[in-house]
Amino acid sequence: MNYKGTNVKLIKCGKLFDGIHDELMENMEILINKDKIEAVGKNLVCPENVEIIDLSDTTVTPGMIDAHTHLQVFDWHNAKNERIFMSQASKNMAILYNAERALRRGFTTLRHMGSKTFDNYAGLEAKRAINAGYFPGARLCVLPYTMVTTGSHGDLSQSAYQNPPLAKFLSSDFPTMGDSPNFFRGAVREQVKYGADFVKIMSGGGFSTPNDTPDDEQMSDAEMKAVIDTAHQLHKKCTAHVYTAKSIKKLCEMGIDELQHCHLMDEEALDALYKYNVPIVPTFSPFEEIYNANEETMAQKAPSFQRKMRLYGARMMKGRDLVAKSHLTLGYGSDLVTVYQPYQGGVEYRNMMEAGIEPFRILKAATSVNAKLLEMDDQIGTIEPGKLADIAAWKRDLLTDPNALLDCAFVMKDGKVFETEAFDE
Repeated sequence: MNYKGTNVKLIKCGKLFDGIHDELMENMEILINKDKIEAVGKNLVCPENVEIIDLSDTTVTPGMIDAHTHLQVFDWHNAKNERIFMSQASKNMAILYNAERALRRGFTTLRHMGSKTFDNYAGLEAKRAINAGYFPGARLCVLPYTMVTTGSHGDLSQSAYQNPPLAKFLSSDFPTMGDSPNFFRGAVREQVKYGADFVKIMSGGGFSTPNDTPDDEQMSDAEMKAVIDTAHQLHKKCTAHVYTAKSIKKLCEMGIDELQHCHLMDEEALDALYKYNVPIVPTFSPFEEIYNANEETMAQKAPSFQRKMRLYGARMMKGRDLVAKSHLTLGYGSDLVTVYQPYQGGVEYRNMMEAGIEPFRILKAATSVNAKLLEMDDQIGTIEPGKLADIAAWKRDLLTDPNALLDCAFVMKDGKVFETEAFDE
């Protein structure tokens, strides 16, 4: 190939995790031509004008991918006020802000799982602006609105439940909230029309909403099946927010592509996930207080959240152990920004390690597995010829240090190098 006049870089790796093999390869090199990886190996033949990037004191990986984020608030402590009182412009800026923070911390791609606010099309606008190069930021895979039923975990007007007229007004501006199979067929089609990359079901209750529980079944079988079938007719993958074993089994039988959370699973639910080959994104980070028995951080959460954590803690611990010991396909998702800000997606690495999950399994979850979940595995997720040059490097020992993904030493997206921003512990 003629490299004359092109932007060619050679990365010299100390150790390399390529997203494919369960090993750290020594003294490897990566040749990058413009925005693509040209070659990977030792002692590569390079053009004379190559730019050398010496990362010989780091571990080099593919750019990390976070498959479960909510980027539309600046400060989760103030999320309720931001959700109701801040403008659409503020939400756009929050998404761009968090996407840039993620990039500078080694996460080059994020999946935005439906905004936890009203006016949710900001994610699509942010995606377009980043893709056009107007703003630096992680690549975004976006769903504007989740499919939710009235009064459910996804019904954000719950935040104003003590003021019913205000809650009713807020509900009127949520186009994917309804209560019949026909409604949800139209809602899915509308989201795809506006550019949604995937579809998500809010199947049941949750921990952050005040007037429901994770055991609640909030969408009927017919409604969920209508969402899944319509998404598939439009060639979109469908995932779901789910906690309970009963709902996990139902969704697997209905043909769901992937599941989020699953913290209250049991052995029968695990068997269903195996039978139907359904991957899960476990998102441990929002619940680390219960896993780590951290009363100090627990006290920062809403009283209803604390009550649910204590009520469901034993079942959550059992569910986490089942996930850690399983052979399920695991994705990597932080569920941030809901606990940490600015974006600190590396905390999920710590929480997955503390759950007992093997480091290479987590690293694959955050790279090659997530790339496949996002249907972008032809472009990202591994370091091999032909892929986009999304590359990160880390100073700490990825195999022993739970905080390793909080300390990014180098990041490149599409062949362009960006300044990094480490997390100050």
